Amino acid sequence: MELKNHWFAVNKVVLPRLLQWVNLRPEESERTQLMFIFYTTVCVGLRWAEDSTVALFLDEYGTHLLPWMYIASAVMSAALVFLYSWLQRIFPLRRVIVAIAPCMLMPLLLLVLLRWGSHVSYLVVISAFLLRLWVDALYVVNDLNTSIVANQIFNIREIKRTYPLVSSGLLVADVISGFSLPWLVQYTSLNKIIFIACVVILLGSAILFYLTNHYRAAFPETPQRLIPEEQASRERFIKSPLKRYVWQLFAFVGLLQVIGLLIDFQYLRELKSNMSDRELASFLGLFGGMLGLCELLLQWFISSRLIERMGVFFTATLLPITVGFSLPGVLVFLHLIPGIQSQSFFWGLIIVKFCDELLRYTFVMSSGPILYQPIPESIRSRMQTLSGGTAEAIATGLTGALIFATLLFCNRFVPVSLQKWVLVAETMLIASTCLKVVWELRSRYVELLVLSVARGQLSASNVGLRFFKQGVVKALGEKGSEADKRSCIELLAQIDSQGAAEVLAPLLVKLTPDLQRQSLEVMLTAGANPAYLSAIRPLLEQPQETNPEVFALALRYVWLAEPNPNLSILEEYLNPRQNSLIRATAAALVLRQGTPMQKVAATQTMRRMLTHKKERERVNGVRALREAVYLQALRIHIPNLLQDESLRVRCAVLEMIAATHLEEYYSALIAALYYKSTRTIAMSSLVRLENEAIEMLLRLANNIYKPEVVRMYAWRTIAQIGTQEALETLWENLEASWGITRDHILRSLLKIHKQPGIRGLVDRFYESRVENLIEQELKFLGEIYGAYIDLKILDEKENHQSSQRIVIVSELLQRALLELELDVKERLLLLLRLLYSPEKMQAAAFNLRSLSVVNLARGLEILEHTVTLPCKSLLLNILDNRPQSEKLQHLVEAKIVEYENMLVSDRLHRLLMLGNFLSDWCLACCFHFAQVARIKLTSSEILVSLRHPTGFVREAAIAYLNMVSHRVLLQILPQLQKDPHPLVAAQVKELLEKYQFKNYN
Repeated sequence: MELKNHWFAVNKVVLPRLLQWVNLRPEESERTQLMFIFYTTVCVGLRWAEDSTVALFLDEYGTHLLPWMYIASAVMSAALVFLYSWLQRIFPLRRVIVAIAPCMLMPLLLLVLLRWGSHVSYLVVISAFLLRLWVDALYVVNDLNTSIVANQIFNIREIKRTYPLVSSGLLVADVISGFSLPWLVQYTSLNKIIFIACVVILLGSAILFYLTNHYRAAFPETPQRLIPEEQASRERFIKSPLKRYVWQLFAFVGLLQVIGLLIDFQYLRELKSNMSDRELASFLGLFGGMLGLCELLLQWFISSRLIERMGVFFTATLLPITVGFSLPGVLVFLHLIPGIQSQSFFWGLIIVKFCDELLRYTFVMSSGPILYQPIPESIRSRMQTLSGGTAEAIATGLTGALIFATLLFCNRFVPVSLQKWVLVAETMLIASTCLKVVWELRSRYVELLVLSVARGQLSASNVGLRFFKQGVVKALGEKGSEADKRSCIELLAQIDSQGAAEVLAPLLVKLTPDLQRQSLEVMLTAGANPAYLSAIRPLLEQPQETNPEVFALALRYVWLAEPNPNLSILEEYLNPRQNSLIRATAAALVLRQGTPMQKVAATQTMRRMLTHKKERERVNGVRALREAVYLQALRIHIPNLLQDESLRVRCAVLEMIAATHLEEYYSALIAALYYKSTRTIAMSSLVRLENEAIEMLLRLANNIYKPEVVRMYAWRTIAQIGTQEALETLWENLEASWGITRDHILRSLLKIHKQPGIRGLVDRFYESRVENLIEQELKFLGEIYGAYIDLKILDEKENHQSSQRIVIVSELLQRALLELELDVKERLLLLLRLLYSPEKMQAAAFNLRSLSVVNLARGLEILEHTVTLPCKSLLLNILDNRPQSEKLQHLVEAKIVEYENMLVSDRLHRLLMLGNFLSDWCLACCFHFAQVARIKLTSSEILVSLRHPTGFVREAAIAYLNMVSHRVLLQILPQLQKDPHPLVAAQVKELLEKYQFKNYN
């Protein structure tokens, strides 16, 4: 028993260290181990079969039929890939994955038995060709199987760490098969080796069966042809980007295959010209063994870290760059070395083949499955089958045809000494094309990740204005719902308010009254333009048939646009028999432009309306005053109207105050922010004041004793003002603020971040400010993690000492710190949205908030390919779902914070020094913890909390003071009797009664 405990203790220390060496996390280890064992077992069998069939093929045919082999292999592989894809539509994916390998082995076993027992020469010759062909097909199926299984059981972030280890199974297989094959060749025939290989592959298939059964939940039980229609329709919106992405992925896989086959052909041709068949098999085994050792070291200790740090697309370019462009350099360099000039091409191709295999089966193989992660899960495996398998098959066939045509061309037109260099030049050309495809693929990769989350948004930046206006004209002219047409007009006003009149004016007479009213309001917002008078005057020609609201707006537009209006006509509309809205509009226009006598008559009309018993009369009168410039005789009615029993009247007064800039009543606009019923009108009215409103809004927003919701809307109003002064005010306060106030300012900034011109402003002037704010938030996170870990250590000690009350309050404080961590993470995402595409950041944030590890990984992947800050890797680690101790270690390594274990009392003082950054609940928990742990706090820390605007913080401070100093508590209790918070008031009352205060009221 003691030995067993010792073993577990050692394993607890050694296993995390081992996983850290190979860049693996504990929760991924079991899946990775099973995948590794399965893949290694199958690859050992495939390697034995491949090297044996290559030796048989070259012995029978030499290298002359290699191009035909490539073409035949392409046809065979393409047929198998389409069969594989078809099977996924008919059967559940797990069954197809498990059954495909055993079924594929049957023809191979039959061919071996046919060659083994046959004495007919042509059957022996044909079987050698078919064996080589079928082993190539087995490779295609095995690679597809492995990558599809990996994509099912690992998410997009896990696969970067785990797949390099899984794919290293091929490298381990190279080592095992490479060093064992020469030994097997000495004791048995190649036919028997192929038979043994089939048995080993079956063993690997059994492991795969166990793996897929153990993780059955990761595989869909429904064949693809039975996918629900609603799920297919949800994915239809990404059909076009997905199609482009799959085609580019197809090209990338195919071009890599072409590069590999061109090098492989030249490599095998040189080997055949220098070795016999048995020497060739032994050399291939030793070469594979040595190569496998190098690949294994690279794959286990470097590959996953490089992919995580530099990205999947950087590693994907290494092969075409290294192999494609180093090939001529290596050959030229070796040709200059004395002693091997006659064999420089032979050794040069061995070196290039070594580099190709090293990079192909480490970085490229590790990166491959990651590229399929943006594809929706329901169709990913099928796309992977068609794109990966078919691309390799077609590329193999085309390469065979290319080599065949090149050899014919060289034999006729190229001197013998230069023939080898033609294929070298072709390899360089293909490598260059591959690099261009990778560059295009990278942009599509992030776009597809974003589109898989968001459906996209329409904005001025991505709408062609001319075509949009044509669409609005068409939509308003055709039959359709009025709500849709109203939305078109609203969108037009947002995108091009100044040019809206050009579109709307010719359509006015054809629209319904509601749409006419909306259109005229939009046109008036841009200013009355004489150019459109001919389109508006018909609305005034038949007053009885025109809606009163439309008539009043048209009247106002015409008289404001006319250079020399005839005001005597307006006097006719002052008649009490006229509709109140038309009458009020006419009176306001007369007050604006009339003679003194006309203004007196208009004033009398407005006075009667403002004091009328009917609400409609008062509302219309106040609304008309928004356009008046002569209010002296009417100002006396404003105080009564602000107290009017009608909400509509009060809202109209607020709009009128802003429109006429009545400074003595600006306080009414601020007061209206406190009430939900008038808040929207108050905000729009304050925005209309622009810079005049900033100072009073700022006083309200920075007053911590005002209601939080009112402060939030004050910040939003400043943002909506949108002037340069308002923008700079927001940025200055963003840097000086903390906690929830910073959240309010950030969200307010993001409201205007999408407006044209603001994005460039952020890029030019504020990027360094955002980086400083991010660093500040990361430092605060370091303090949170340090406090959390120190409290955890305390819990372990107190649990041992059975001090249950301290443990309970400590856990309460820890939960408050974790909630604070979530707030900081949210602020980090908001800060990143200021620097990068709102659509990408919104998609990333949506995924990061998800409880699903798959969605979390997708969000981190979007960030990795979007964020360019120096602290990108640190941000990804912080936003990942990792233990707090690990995140703190990353912050320490990045030199953002310094950490050393503190006494819990010292840590609590350090937290209270950051009181401005703490949430109210976290601050209250600090005092509760100090109370139960009997930690002595300073008087300044206590006094600040006694004046805190949040009631439960004051309650916690009073409870702490009751524990440490009754004398001080007795002095301040009388001052707290009238505390507005019921919790504090009840607490004070209870304490007063406890200490027997006789004069308590």
